[in-house]
This record gives sequence, C-alpha cells and structure tokens, in this order.
Amino acid sequence: MSWPFAADDTPDEVIEAETARWEPLVGSVRALVDACVTSAVDDDRELAAARRDVESALARLRAATLPDTLGRLHAPAGRRRPWGNPVIGVRNPMAPPLVVHTDGSGRAEADFVCGAAYEGPPGLVHGGVVSLLLDQVLGHAVASAGRPGMTGTLTITYRRGTPLGTLRAEAWVEREEGVKTWARAHLLDPEGVTAEAEGVFILPRAVRERIAAAQAAEPSALRDVFDQR
Repeated sequence: MSWPFAADDTPDEVIEAETARWEPLVGSVRALVDACVTSAVDDDRELAAARRDVESALARLRAATLPDTLGRLHAPAGRRRPWGNPVIGVRNPMAPPLVVHTDGSGRAEADFVCGAAYEGPPGLVHGGVVSLLLDQVLGHAVASAGRPGMTGTLTITYRRGTPLGTLRAEAWVEREEGVKTWARAHLLDPEGVTAEAEGVFILPRAVRERIAAAQAAEPSALRDVFDQR
C-alpha cells in the first residue's frame, strides 16, 4: 500500500515532458541571477539593453499565470512535484538546485554547487542559506523514514564558514517518539564539515489521521516511503 496521500495519477511521461519544457528556461534565469552578481559590464547602453531584454521576457511569461502557487496546485498529490521549492524546485531559479537522494531508511544526501548569488560574508555562503539547505535535507531524511513532518525546531551549529563552490549535505534520522522525529545533518566542503544541524519534525495532524486510517486497514503502512520526487 502506498503512503496515505491522494494519488498523483499524472503519467510519468507528462511530468517528464513538463520538466524538460521548464528546466532550460529556469536554468537560464538562474544563470542570469548569477550574471547580475558577477558581471563587470559598465556600459550604460548595454545594461539598458539587457534590462529591455529581461522585461520582454517578463512580458512573455506574464501573458498567462497560474491560479495559485505550485505548492498548493500540487498539494493533492503530496510532494511528488515540489517545483516551487527554493532548494529543490524545478521551476525556481533561486534553487541551486539540490537533487536529494534517499535510501528509504531515513538517510538523505545531495551534492551541489552554491555560486556567487548565495554569498553572505566574502567568499562564503550566507548563514541563512546554510540553514535553508540543511532544513531541506533533514526533511527528506524524515520523509524517507516514512515520517513526513513539519520542522518543529531547527538548531544550527556553524563550525566554520562554508565556502562558495562544491558542497555536500547529508542527513539521517536518529530516533522517533510519538509524533516527533529527531534527525541530524551536516554540510561539507572538500575539507570537511562546515555546519551541523539537529531538527525535530512533527507529523501534521492531517497526516496522523491518514496514517491511523491506513494502519487500521493495513498495519505496515507507516513504513511505506513518502515519495519525494
């Protein structure tokens, strides 16, 4: 039996086609954000021309807009398409993006790059971004353990500055008690750990009710994997 959320019956080929349609554009916008931070162009005419190009693209994209956020539009299907997410979202240029891998046992990991757009202190990733990244992989870890939850508390220990560039995040579940799940994570650069996190995640009431109903019909349902695709 699958996790007790309403099923997303959208065919895989449709989701793949939508992903392929948006990823190139979002990737270009992500590169544009980085270029705004790193460009050395100082010609007013070139900057004005670039602005006109961006405004033209905005006009095209605003010709039709969604009736609600991507998260709410996809909510009936659980978390299969969190495309607006600022860490992993296919359609969010803010996202590095992270591609998080889970093993179904409460562990999650991701390798990614944080460029100039994420800079806080000179040459380092902003501390708030570090927290955002760790919160995301912790969420994947607890969901992989069959315990999807909302962040109750999040404690970050900054061991040292996290340099811009290639990074890795790892998270794992430590224990469960009632509606709470405790998990830990760390962020690494090529030299080792830069930051650590401990989070307590709470099963939302709606999820608890669905779990209870599913367990009444099939006791093994609690350990089914929550789909994070």
